[in-house]
Amino acid sequence: PRTLFTLPLPTGALRLGERPLVMGILNVTPDSFAEAESRIDPARSVEIALEMEAHGADLIDIGGESTRPGSDPLSLEEELARVVPVVRDLGKRLRVPISIDTYKAGVASAALDLGASLVNDVSGLRFDPALAKVVAERGAGLIVMHTRGTPKNMYSQATYENLVAEVASEL
Repeated sequence: PRTLFTLPLPTGALRLGERPLVMGILNVTPDSFAEAESRIDPARSVEIALEMEAHGADLIDIGGESTRPGSDPLSLEEELARVVPVVRDLGKRLRVPISIDTYKAGVASAALDLGASLVNDVSGLRFDPALAKVVAERGAGLIVMHTRGTPKNMYSQATYENLVAEVASEL
């Protein structure tokens, strides 16, 4: 039998384990490697997120900084400028939870203020020591990803003897 778990979130409970959940990915960046079109226009990004929800997405993950291999980091101000208008609008309109894809405590805090209820950190809480405290104090959900290095140099550091054991150990 599956283990069922209910993740209490500020915006309501997220039921885990009953079935796979679909996370709609909304990269509000001009340089995402995963998008056919730039989603830097907030109005278009909101429209796309609402379409994802209408098509069955269980949650929407919004990211303003590309973490594609070789990418450079964004300033806090630039990332906020990209995600705040989108999260602000969607926080009032979506019925599904919003996840903010960031490793910056300042971005997470702003997004949580505007309606996000999860933080998706690609750094595994390694890039900004203040992020864990923000998430804990706000009672938000946390998605912890694994990476070695930064997006700029991740390929050169992604060598493993035993992938599963090393990722589990590093997490």
